[in-house]
Amino acid sequence: MIDLYTAPTPNGWKASCTLEELEIPYEVHVVDLGKGIQKEPWFLAISPNARIPAIVDRDAGDFAVFESGALMIYLAEKTGKLLPTDAKGRSRVIQWLMFQIGGVGPMMGQANVFYRYFPEKLQPAIDRYQNECRRLFEVLDAHLADNEWLAGDFSIADIANWCWVRTYKWSGVSREGLPHLKRWMDTMKERPALRRGVEIPFATGGLTKDDKAAEAFAKNAQKTLQR
Repeated sequence: MIDLYTAPTPNGWKASCTLEELEIPYEVHVVDLGKGIQKEPWFLAISPNARIPAIVDRDAGDFAVFESGALMIYLAEKTGKLLPTDAKGRSRVIQWLMFQIGGVGPMMGQANVFYRYFPEKLQPAIDRYQNECRRLFEVLDAHLADNEWLAGDFSIADIANWCWVRTYKWSGVSREGLPHLKRWMDTMKERPALRRGVEIPFATGGLTKDDKAAEAFAKNAQKTLQR
């Protein structure tokens, strides 16, 4: 059994979607970021960087794993699924996983900060991060023109990138003119495990539309920025 400590964010969904796809039993523990739960000593013992998601593997002597990419690799290796064992296949998956961790995630995260959360609208900063997000989307689109999945077969690389790219409207980034990216995203969202995963720890009302639930999420994020 896995204990999952998470919140409704793209990085949080990376963990829950991976657990759902791998069909690993897990128990969800909601970390209220707005209340600063992530800074409490008990959570820091699990996740020293005070970030979600994190897991504790009860079957492995309460082994804790923090950082979303690291826990995805751990879970894939634990089950022998979604990550090839041959050197080249494994490298391809990890390359595209790192593409999300080092590029898509940070750039979309900064776009969110300046486009949605920051009290002042600093247009040069908004443009900088939205343009870089669009460039990364174009990289994905070009690669997907000749590939069904990002790294051979469906893998944790697809899950990681999709969990972020699916929130493109929230970041104010256009997906227009990227047919291969759209095809891949449409295929991903039809996977039952992924649909379940993005409702963990609870339904947010959708981060891609300006409804009351999304507005509340943005206000909570503004508080989190100050912590």
